[in-house]
Amino acid sequence: MSERAASFHRENAPAAAIVPAEATPMMAQYLEIKAGWPDALLFYRMGDFYELFFDDAVAAAEALDIALTKRGKHLGEDIPMCGVPVHSHDTYLERLIRKGFKVAVCEQVEDPAEAKKRGSKSVVARAVQRLVTPGTLTEETLLDARAHNYLAALAKLGAEDALGLAWADVSTGDFAVTSLPAASLGAELARLSPGELLVPETLAGMESLAQSGARLTALPSIRFESGAAERRLKSHLGVSALDAFGSFTRPELGAMGALLDYVELTQVGRMPALMPPRRTAASDTMAIDAATRANLELVKTLQGEGAGSLLATMDRTVTGAGARELASRLAAPLTDPAAINRRLDAVEWFFEARDMRRDCRAALKSAPDIARALSRLSLGRGGPRDLAAVRDGLAAAHGLAARLEAAPPAILPLPELIASDCAALSGVASALRTRLAAMLADELPLLARDGGFIAKGASAELDETRALRDDARKLIAGLQAKYAAETDIAALKVRHNNVLGYYIEVPPRHGEKLTKEPFSAAYIHRQTMANAMRFTTPELASLASRIAEAAGRALEIELALFDELAVATVAEAALLSRAAEALAALDATAALAELAAERRHVRPRVDESLAFAVKAGRHPVVEAALARAGEQFVPNDCDLSADSSASQGASSRSDAPNGKRLWLLTGPNMAGKSTFLRQNALIAIMAQMGAFVPADEAHIGVVDRLFSRVGAADDLARGRSTFMVEMVETAAILNQAGPRSLVILDEIGRGTATFDGLSIAWAAVEHLHAVNCSRALFATHYHELTVLAGKLGSLANATMKVKEWKGDVVFLHEVGPGAADRSYGIQVAKLAGLPPPVIARAQAVLAALEKGSEGTKTARLIDDLPLFSASAKPEAVARESAVEQELKALNPDELTPKEALELVYRLKGMAKNE
Repeated sequence: MSERAASFHRENAPAAAIVPAEATPMMAQYLEIKAGWPDALLFYRMGDFYELFFDDAVAAAEALDIALTKRGKHLGEDIPMCGVPVHSHDTYLERLIRKGFKVAVCEQVEDPAEAKKRGSKSVVARAVQRLVTPGTLTEETLLDARAHNYLAALAKLGAEDALGLAWADVSTGDFAVTSLPAASLGAELARLSPGELLVPETLAGMESLAQSGARLTALPSIRFESGAAERRLKSHLGVSALDAFGSFTRPELGAMGALLDYVELTQVGRMPALMPPRRTAASDTMAIDAATRANLELVKTLQGEGAGSLLATMDRTVTGAGARELASRLAAPLTDPAAINRRLDAVEWFFEARDMRRDCRAALKSAPDIARALSRLSLGRGGPRDLAAVRDGLAAAHGLAARLEAAPPAILPLPELIASDCAALSGVASALRTRLAAMLADELPLLARDGGFIAKGASAELDETRALRDDARKLIAGLQAKYAAETDIAALKVRHNNVLGYYIEVPPRHGEKLTKEPFSAAYIHRQTMANAMRFTTPELASLASRIAEAAGRALEIELALFDELAVATVAEAALLSRAAEALAALDATAALAELAAERRHVRPRVDESLAFAVKAGRHPVVEAALARAGEQFVPNDCDLSADSSASQGASSRSDAPNGKRLWLLTGPNMAGKSTFLRQNALIAIMAQMGAFVPADEAHIGVVDRLFSRVGAADDLARGRSTFMVEMVETAAILNQAGPRSLVILDEIGRGTATFDGLSIAWAAVEHLHAVNCSRALFATHYHELTVLAGKLGSLANATMKVKEWKGDVVFLHEVGPGAADRSYGIQVAKLAGLPPPVIARAQAVLAALEKGSEGTKTARLIDDLPLFSASAKPEAVARESAVEQELKALNPDELTPKEALELVYRLKGMAKNE
């Protein structure tokens, strides 16, 4: 443990940690160590188990559903205890971390044999080797290979308005920082979804932090002090000035310094191979708040599942690193058209170069996760397989670079981003790759301490030691033959027992020969038996000693070689990290091209305009679901362009509401309004993340903020009704949206009284039109709002087309100009399976309402309509006619032509009588 880490834990140790005099030596040691980690469960290593005691044991036993036992007494009370096996502790760690615990892993740092030298009651020395927290995981078993796990830190210093937010993925080395206003914090945390968020104690009660759902770790505010943070950052980067990395604000420095400090403390003095921090601006990416991300189901569905989300539908990556890169692009769509188009250029190149795309994706499949392997090696937690991951990753990198550089002339030159990634892969750490390839065996253990991972021929000393370990019998037989030949004693044997070890044995008649010259100098007499004499030689003694030590020595040599290889690998961290980034980027780019080819996506036109024109757009997730069921998705146009000239080529319908930036969408439920709204928001996100989009054509003027208010849910934990949640989200939109924003609103005002809701929706439409001036889709069942199209110049009416057939409604899922005259709610209710009496009663009530005037409808309704029980008897509604009964009873296959004709006449007569 570093001195600073030790100091931190001494400072935070509770006063009650004084060890009672009657405590056993082991328990005294436990209590002393536990005092330094009061907020964590202590995994105390005892042989093959990690044991937990006292309150830690009670909490862990309940969380893990394992047996709670006891061990001895403390202050007259039984000591609760539980334990988990060392060999499978990762499984238990994962469960504890997911339940919000932190775990301090305390290992034996001394050989038990050394402890015994101090006395029979001496306790093996132990120390905490790391603190496992949600944001500092590195083990493969604890991490999702296809998702980042960010540790974030938030700082606010003095009277400065801006917050500093830093984040790092300890498992990959990614490290970044930004400044942002407090109002944007929720959206940024929703984008990052950090596993753990460090905050000063003074900020722990912020409303936006409570809403974010992040696991908060409150630290003393002094840990975020910018001066100390700057010195810490300089020390970490090994520089005397930070100018080369950017100009950082005081809150940014405070956040980065606190993050580095926490990482060093949790790793007990060791630091992962973090890349230099990159400074980002909030304006670089599309702002998407938490509610919008949830409504659009970008990464998870509303049920919290990955399957069915946009990410799962789009993901065609073949590596974990590529999947993380794709998820990062989806979470943070760009707002710079030049940067977006550079990504689109790369996707288009792979889209057009089909054979090259296939070959590159095949090469990428063999590329392990270099970044995470490198992080574990830098923290001293890596194993032989991590070295092999670097070796194989470098081999894949070189092979991929060679393929790209040898691209056929017809598809050259390489786009800028692909060329840059190719350069990062060419020749990177060639010497290291060669060394790892030569040193590592084909079959590798998980842990270095298991040995057997250095290839034969890589180390002469190791080969010799292994030969002693593995071929002892052969070596002894060779020595026996040598001695028998030089002494001319055919009966000479080299034997072994537990008392003498290895010795030379000859019959008594030959023993006297070995005690005389010239053999007496080499053959040393050890024992005379009745039927044999025993000798040894310096050579045999040396060989016996080496054989005895060979197994331990072989492992020592391997561990030393492992350390050398790990140090050499970490020394190349900067180049390896860049190569890992390049592999991930190429995988994500090629995957987007594969998706485009598979799902018929097209390259969008993205620029600085205020255009939003999509021809034959489709919802990527719904389309994929329908395709699995063998059905076709009905595409629709959408044109919200601020000027009609930008959209003329994007809509093929002459009657479409071209050039209107605000659409009022009416139509029945189940007709596809929500799907239409969401698909256009998803198309904007996909276009700006640098992906092709599900449409025939698309022209997207950069969207700086995306808002979506779709669906209904309450927030009972915070005392908010469904309507209150709706109003809070609507307020955020109306207060923050601007001309470059894209707004998706569905059914505003439906959670309150009819006229209240209509009034709110009416005012919201006017505000969007006149104040926000945003491109927007506004779906509603308040048909009264459609009259606004005649008063608001940038508002157009659109509706979901339906057909009626014998009282039922058929949804066409097509969007067209105009307004719906009704919502077909009763027909939808019928499709949902409401009882026939309820449907009949609803139709009667609706008819009465439609006959009355606005002022007297409700007042006259009770008088005009009889009560439900008197007006709609279930048996009357459900009674079958004689014709229906006749039809149900007959079997058409048994009718002759004459009988069928007679049946038609009979049914006609029955129908006439009814």
